[in-house]
Amino acid sequence: MLDAVDRRLIAATQAGLPLVREPYRMLAERLGLDEAEVIARLQGLLARGAIRRIGAIPNHYALGFTANGMSVWDVADDEVAEIGAMVGALEAVTHCYERPRHLPLWPYNLFAMVHGRTRDEVRAEVAGIAGLIGPAARAYEVLFSTRILKKTGLRIAA
Repeated sequence: MLDAVDRRLIAATQAGLPLVREPYRMLAERLGLDEAEVIARLQGLLARGAIRRIGAIPNHYALGFTANGMSVWDVADDEVAEIGAMVGALEAVTHCYERPRHLPLWPYNLFAMVHGRTRDEVRAEVAGIAGLIGPAARAYEVLFSTRILKKTGLRIAA
């Protein structure tokens, strides 16, 4: 369970940390806490699984990576966890997950996002993934983004 201070801390950080030299000190001042308590509480939230990570999330569009291809793969269900872990560990893959098939129209059960500067660059990366997976990939496609949708995670109120 989250106490009131944890909830306030999550609400204060869920849109990002302040871009200053000492972000935890600034958070502490905003929340009326000690910097060490802010750090300890965040570590506790991570350890309990209440938050998954603290990290930078670059805007790939601003960095020039405007070709975004979701590669979708048809792999054997009994191999999807192993193959997914292998694909998800690749530098070119930003996220990878399993989803249910919707037969007969949708045979794909493994999804892996690849960003690139051009569609050809993304296709080349996906071809490399296909070579790595080998015959375990019975079929695959690359679905390119055509527009940017609002991307936010779960938000809680303080």
